[in-house]
Amino acid sequence: MQRWLGTSFAAALLLTACVTINVYFPAAEAKEAAKEFVDKVIGDDVPATDAKPAPQTPGGQGASASLQKPARPFNWLALVGIGAAYAQESGADINIRTPAIQAIQSRMTTRFQAQLEAGFEAGALGLTRDGMVEVRDASKLALKDRVAITQAVADDNRDRKAVYREVAVANGHPEWESQIRGTFAQQWIASAHKGWWYQDAGGSWKQK
Repeated sequence: MQRWLGTSFAAALLLTACVTINVYFPAAEAKEAAKEFVDKVIGDDVPATDAKPAPQTPGGQGASASLQKPARPFNWLALVGIGAAYAQESGADINIRTPAIQAIQSRMTTRFQAQLEAGFEAGALGLTRDGMVEVRDASKLALKDRVAITQAVADDNRDRKAVYREVAVANGHPEWESQIRGTFAQQWIASAHKGWWYQDAGGSWKQK
């Protein structure tokens, strides 16, 4: 009896470990979500491309469903409860359309158009390696605008921190906040316009 209980306990631990290992951060989906968010803020929305035509068979007819999508192999792990968590996470989308996230995005878009864009274009502002905005060279701002732009940068950084946290929480994984922030940080720089300043991985300023 004791031997049977010990074996059952070990099996339960194994199942739990497998499920935990299979939960991972969906980097590709996070990158896609970050691009959508960032491009909306800086006004670089790109219309969706037309759907690609279905592949053709040698006879000229559309490919059958079996050719378009190969049948999935039988997953024996699903019989014992392993793989369900993996499937849920591996097919996950990063949701950035909650009311809270969209409210932040709207504020950031308005602020960018009204105040920050001119600062980036003038070289006064730069994108930091950790997903923030910094007043890199205040001398490039008109004296009358410096206080307002500095305040706008502080407000924008507060919203940036909030959105990284909110995206992680909205998708059920608060522990992803640092990874969400890192993904967004890379995307802000990737989407930056020519001539904008940004920090490289070592913290040095470079012009795009």
